[in-house]
Parts: sequence; structure tokens; C-alpha cells
Amino acid sequence: MELFATKGYEATTVDEIAAAAGVARRTFFRHFRSKEEAIFPDHDDTLIRAEAVLNAAPAHEHPLDTVCRGIKEVMRMYAGAPEISVARYKLTREVPTLREAEIASVARYERLFTRYLLGHFDEHAHADDANDDPLLAEVAASAVVTAHNHVLRRWLRAGGQGDVEAQLDHAFAIVRKTFGTGIGAGRGPAPQPASTAPATASAHGEVLVTVARTDAPLDEVMRTIEEALKER
Repeated sequence: MELFATKGYEATTVDEIAAAAGVARRTFFRHFRSKEEAIFPDHDDTLIRAEAVLNAAPAHEHPLDTVCRGIKEVMRMYAGAPEISVARYKLTREVPTLREAEIASVARYERLFTRYLLGHFDEHAHADDANDDPLLAEVAASAVVTAHNHVLRRWLRAGGQGDVEAQLDHAFAIVRKTFGTGIGAGRGPAPQPASTAPATASAHGEVLVTVARTDAPLDEVMRTIEEALKER
């Protein structure tokens, strides 16, 4: 990264990189196929760790939450060496071939998450048209990756400063709220008929009584309570 910063990416040779690292040229090529690959040395291992998160997901966890935990492995990779990550970000903004390599890496994560989400749909929610399943899986996976990259770029532009974990959780909450419906692998009981409300609330004097199904989304229960309080 020091050579690229001082000489420029195109002008820096593999021989110069090897010499600066104190190794032979053949040693460099034992680890990397090109100097471009040396810029992104960790994506292969990070992809493996992300996939391991998906494979080890507990049965009760919402699939979107699992995917969000998986992509946090990417953020940990960048956050593990903030100075290098910031320098690499600046370099990729200047070199088109590196931007293309970065885009290709992002696509690998999206494909991994799409495959995972496609296998975790609530069959009851998609009984009308199962052909929509691939579309929803791809859009949801893309949303998770986009949310992550938005936070990552903002963190990199800030010099690697700030509570990136909290920013990620906020971004993922938005994705979960938007795309969480219909993805669930049938892990819970089948939804009740549409005529049955997920939650009801009624006031008795100074007491508010709420009745909700055990599978009712928490946000719906809270919304029912809020509306009941406003009516009093």
C-alpha cells in the first residue's frame, strides 16, 4: 500500500512489491496470482467464514438475521486493519480494474446469501405464486449487502472512525422491516386466516387488556396497543 501511495498502482511492479516485503518474486506468486489479487487478500477466507455462519444458524433465528450476521464477517475483515482498509478504499476509487474486482467480490456474497434465503421461505406466505421466491430472495440478499456496503463506505470515508457495529444494526433493522415478510422457512406455526387479527386490545377502566397470537409480530402487537391508547 505504501508503494501504491507513493508510485501509483500502475507504476508499481510485482518485483518492487516482493523486494519491499523482503521475499522473492516466486514467493509472491505462490500466494497471489497478480498484484490486483494482493489488494484483496482476505475475501476468500471471509466468504468461507460467512458461509459457516449460515450453516451453523440456530433453527429459531430469522433467516435475514442470519444473513446479516454472515455479512458482518466482511466488516470485521475491514475493521481489523482500519488504516489499510482506508488506504485500499482510496486506491479502488482511483483504479478502474480494482473497482471491478471489488464489484466481483460483492457479487459472490450476494450469490451466497441469495441461495441461503431461497431455501428459507415460508411456504404458507407464498402459496399463491412460488415463482416470486427467487426474486424476493435475490432482492433481500442484495438489500443486506447494499446496507452493509453503505455503512462500510461511510465508515471508510470517515477514516475508519465511529461505532460501525451500531450503524450496521440500524441499517439491518431497516432491511428486516422491509423484507422480513415471507422469509421464515416455515419455522413457526402456519399463519391464521386473514379474518383473525394477530392482536386485539381493549380498555377496561384504567387497565388495557391485549390478546395476541404467539406468532404475532411484535411490531403489530405494539401498534395495536398504541392505537388502543390513542382512542382512550
